[in-house]
Amino acid sequence: MVFLLFALGLFCIIRGGDRFVDAAAWMASASGIPPFIIGATIVSVATTLPEILVSVMAALSGQADMAAGNAIGSVTANTALILALTILFLPHPIDRSRFLPKACILIASILVLWLSGLSGWLTPIGSMGLFLLFIVFIGENLHIARLEPMTDENVATDRGTVLKNILCFILGAGEIVLGSRLLVDNGTLIARDIFHIDERIISLTMVAVGTSLPELVTAVSAIIKRRPAITAGNILGANTIDMLLILPLCALMQGGTLPMSRATVLIDLPFCLLAVLITMIPTLIKRRFYRAQGLLAILIYIIYTVFLFVSGV
Repeated sequence: MVFLLFALGLFCIIRGGDRFVDAAAWMASASGIPPFIIGATIVSVATTLPEILVSVMAALSGQADMAAGNAIGSVTANTALILALTILFLPHPIDRSRFLPKACILIASILVLWLSGLSGWLTPIGSMGLFLLFIVFIGENLHIARLEPMTDENVATDRGTVLKNILCFILGAGEIVLGSRLLVDNGTLIARDIFHIDERIISLTMVAVGTSLPELVTAVSAIIKRRPAITAGNILGANTIDMLLILPLCALMQGGTLPMSRATVLIDLPFCLLAVLITMIPTLIKRRFYRAQGLLAILIYIIYTVFLFVSGV
């Protein structure tokens, strides 16, 4: 039953996230918000709502390891598994002028978190640094979007469409909240009572990959349609929001500080940074992704996952 409820939580998060994002984009368009703001802010934040809610609920429940583990684990899984698979199957060139700012912000966010975590806590100063980087990230998105605005398509506003999207928005948000609760509660039970595994390990693996399934579906679709740039952009945006928004919110839920275990600082963050550097630095230098990067990143992820379960740290 615990495993069934855990799987139900994943299903609710994926289904609810899809409904919520579509409805949020429609509501913003129908209300007259410029399309570039929709793309650069509302949709990008909405796609990471599963990770946000899982981590925030874990923080409210006092499960700090799960709160931090889900955010950091999602970045590692997104980069070393989902983006790496895309690179492996479809290595492709990139526009360095667009790629560079986002890659630098992501690397900076991991370094800020790591430096703050050396004290054993994500401190208010560390949270402020992450939040300032988040403002820079949103500003950079808006700047690019103004230069190349999205096409403003006609949005249907008949009564049936309005009711349908309002219902999808409410149902989607409800499914995400329910799924997040099921994921956190049953993930904790699986870790503690069945496998006797630390909550941090479950959050870094099962929960993190589960909340990253929307990005995985996007990646598979992009590979099939041979549009790998979609995945690269989606992963960069999702990772940046995971690091810059989720962890400061969790710290706020914990009263201003978020405890970070020694294993998180010495193991999880270095592996996360290594995966990001493998996929980012050669690409910035050579202006393209190479198949070897994807293969190496996947190998790193396998080593990291095996190490977590074998060592139990």
